[in-house]
Amino acid sequence: MKVDVIVPTYRPDETFCLLLHKLQEQTFLIHRLFIFNTEECLWRKADQTYAFEQTLGGMPFPVEICHISREEFDHGGTRKRGALQSQADIVLFLTQDAVPADSALVEQLAACFDLSQSGEGAVAAAYARQLPRDDCSEIERFTRQFNYPSESRKKSRDDIGALGIKTFFCSDVCAAYRMDIFRELGGFEEPVIFNEDMFFAAKAIMRGYAVYYAAKARVIHSHNYTMAQQFHRNFDLAVSQQQHPEIFTKVSSESEGMKLVKSTAKHLCAVKKPWLIVSLVLQSAAKYAGYTMGKRYRKLSRKRILKYTLSRNYWHRVWKED
Repeated sequence: MKVDVIVPTYRPDETFCLLLHKLQEQTFLIHRLFIFNTEECLWRKADQTYAFEQTLGGMPFPVEICHISREEFDHGGTRKRGALQSQADIVLFLTQDAVPADSALVEQLAACFDLSQSGEGAVAAAYARQLPRDDCSEIERFTRQFNYPSESRKKSRDDIGALGIKTFFCSDVCAAYRMDIFRELGGFEEPVIFNEDMFFAAKAIMRGYAVYYAAKARVIHSHNYTMAQQFHRNFDLAVSQQQHPEIFTKVSSESEGMKLVKSTAKHLCAVKKPWLIVSLVLQSAAKYAGYTMGKRYRKLSRKRILKYTLSRNYWHRVWKED
């Protein structure tokens, strides 16, 4: 089995350097690394800058670097472009700030796939567990635990009744895809504002394939988002959901959001930090406001959409095509 790794980057920093170091330590030898770097030909470390080519010498596997403009980048399109260049059996996507927690990440994800199996029940995608960074807030730390539990699970159509929207959950922060199935299903859609991973997972599951959550495959990845960032992210999230009624009219994501809020509040009381509930309420309000505006984006002016979104280039591309 051959595994290629694809990492889209934008102004990467020391965390990306650590990611590269961890990839070199993997017990499963990577076949090829593809880096799709947006706009900046240099990456920064402290007060200095380094060309990619200066930092990638001596890697134990071939590295291909493609520099693209900001206008060219698309969450689905850029990743699909990299995947279709690959000659491997499995393609693993990582974000530049997702650091393998140990040397077994690639091995654990590769083990989720049985290339001899085809048709009903075959695993089309597998995604890793995300562990919080040391500087992670208590609320975000619990969110990681809520979304990425310690037990693995293979998800199929039979789980929709029990899991609801979580059946289709998958994260390209660290997710691997079986390339023959990826090509069969047309890969990621493009252009896409958000959720290219989830839309592919839903398509695969509805076609009879499975998605595997591999809890033993672990990356360190978390963010301490501001309320404004929560608003913008949830605006884009709701837009993506509105564009896919075939998924979200069948399973609601709002009930899962409320479950997270209630579980987090209970956790904060259990760890004797009830004062953080104020922050939880404010963050939840920002998320809900962004989500509500995103649900009605078709009624908003272009000026307001650009004010609310994190993905201006997506909108410029869509409006240009219209």
